[in-house]
Amino acid sequence: MKAQRAVAHRPPRVRARTTSIAAFVVLAALIPTTASSAPGTRETDVELPYVCTLPSGPLAATARITAEFPERAAAGEAFAPSGVTTSVQLPAEAVADLAARGAGEVRAATRLEVAVAQGTAGAKATWRGGAEPVALPESGPLTLVSKGDVPSVAGRGDGDLTFTAGALSIDLALDAANPPAADPAATATAAHADAAGPGSGSLTVDCTLAEDAPGQGLLATVPVGEGGSPGPSGSPSPSRGTGESGESGESGAPDPEARGDREDGRSDGSPEVLETAPGAAPDRDDVPPCRYDEQTPPTDVSLNAYVTGYANVNKMDGAAYLPPSCLLIEQGLPVDGPPDPEHIIFDTVSWANFHYQGRKQTPPFPSTFLSFDFAPVKATMVLEQTGPIRIDSRIKLRLSDFTTVTDTYVRAPLVAHVTELEVNGTPLDVGPDCRTETSLTSVDPDPAHHPGDHLVLYGRGEQLIGQEATGYLLLSGGTLSGETSIPAFTGCGTADGEDLDRLLTASVSGPGNHIKQVQGQTCAIAAPVFPTPETPGQCTEDLQPYEIPVAER
Repeated sequence: MKAQRAVAHRPPRVRARTTSIAAFVVLAALIPTTASSAPGTRETDVELPYVCTLPSGPLAATARITAEFPERAAAGEAFAPSGVTTSVQLPAEAVADLAARGAGEVRAATRLEVAVAQGTAGAKATWRGGAEPVALPESGPLTLVSKGDVPSVAGRGDGDLTFTAGALSIDLALDAANPPAADPAATATAAHADAAGPGSGSLTVDCTLAEDAPGQGLLATVPVGEGGSPGPSGSPSPSRGTGESGESGESGAPDPEARGDREDGRSDGSPEVLETAPGAAPDRDDVPPCRYDEQTPPTDVSLNAYVTGYANVNKMDGAAYLPPSCLLIEQGLPVDGPPDPEHIIFDTVSWANFHYQGRKQTPPFPSTFLSFDFAPVKATMVLEQTGPIRIDSRIKLRLSDFTTVTDTYVRAPLVAHVTELEVNGTPLDVGPDCRTETSLTSVDPDPAHHPGDHLVLYGRGEQLIGQEATGYLLLSGGTLSGETSIPAFTGCGTADGEDLDRLLTASVSGPGNHIKQVQGQTCAIAAPVFPTPETPGQCTEDLQPYEIPVAER
């Protein structure tokens, strides 16, 4: 898409002010930021004692859980707590256990069981989070800070809806201390064996809520409908809650026998827990085609899927979303992973490309914002690949119960290209080559095998025998998340206009920007699954992805 030309020159002061406004908000079209509590929400910050089982035995630990809840919800209205962070502090004895296994660094994923209750009815939800790699301290405790997205909840009727913490599981990937640098000549050979990164094993730490936990683990109370009232000063109400024990009492969970619990953890009239945030999928006419063609013919392992989502920028306070974009995927074949006495491990490396009008990029996506609450600014951008997107999946089959856990890292070299900019209805010429100097960059968990600038997104999927998979899997899709740094900008402006590079860089470039993407169910081109009255569809008749995913905040 061509950039719009600048209009006639304006007086320098007016033009400089307009340029500054545009520079301040241009990348909000790509990335929103998570602000402090929005109107109508309240924060909860609860510190709870846990007992965690490690190789050396049970050890006392502490979990601090922060989140934002709505002040009130309507009956039947689905909402999801936002800004959920779980900070777990393991004692020095736990650090010694991990060091004894040869670990110098750990990567953690947390699973917090949360009981949701309304009156005598209850349901269960799992709050999942991922943490950045952390080096083991030389002394003292280890703190793991995980962030993630949680299921939506809807109260069935009027009355307080309570959220109570229960069991906590911490999945730890143990990376060896001071891993040797990779030999470039051997990188290709080792790619499959080390697809998910070198390490010295893994460990799952199971934790139970301590008996003396304040409020038996109560996190928050949300009034639903006309009944109930919030706790004072936005804090959880101490009058009632749900505990892990399942015993009734003044501050305990409703009695399972009294409420007639089902095997899935819900009872008749219980709150509804949704795995994904509520929303409506776009109409197929409003999304770009996603199919293979003569220029990009499919193979026996070809997949296609739509991806959509949101992102953040620390220097902005706006929200925008990436509309559904087509992704063409070549699925890799599994190979044996590293030996593990507790698991059977397979590694898979797949490759993908965005596909829009024959180019490896997203479709242009415009967004409009009010800068300084009065100046409307519209920016149009695309994300362009500078190389193939690599998808590393490690599948671990636990021998004790045959649970399958899959960790997936998506590495995407993507530059942000600003194509058009409009301030208060007046186009501002950014030129044809306004983009970030390098790809959006993330801290890679395995930099020795994956050097260079690229975005890293992570997803975890889990499947129990006889149950549907949860989380992210390449074939069925799901949520991927990560953090990125936005590089400096270059090429912004024209020879006879203003140089916008420094303004854009100062306004939006920087680290720590959270990204959340949702991939839909893939369509396997060689073995398409079409919808029937008994079978959900995976492919349309012309072999496009049947599912158009909904972006989640």
